[in-house]
Amino acid sequence: MARMIAEVYDALKSAGADDEKARAAAIALAETDVAFAEIRQRLRVLEWAAGANTVMLVGLVLKLIVFG
Repeated sequence: MARMIAEVYDALKSAGADDEKARAAAIALAETDVAFAEIRQRLRVLEWAAGANTVMLVGLVLKLIVFG
């Protein structure tokens, strides 16, 4: 069953949209929110990986400078 954002539905209804269109728009917006949550999760993993790579690169450069 699709989730719906009640606040969006209520706002669209009070703005004069018919019931079916307001419901469809609220469901579509809720599905978009889920997609953005998945993107945010993947971005966290990529940020961690970039940070780890940066730390390793700095360590390698320092090793080359000190022992090089």
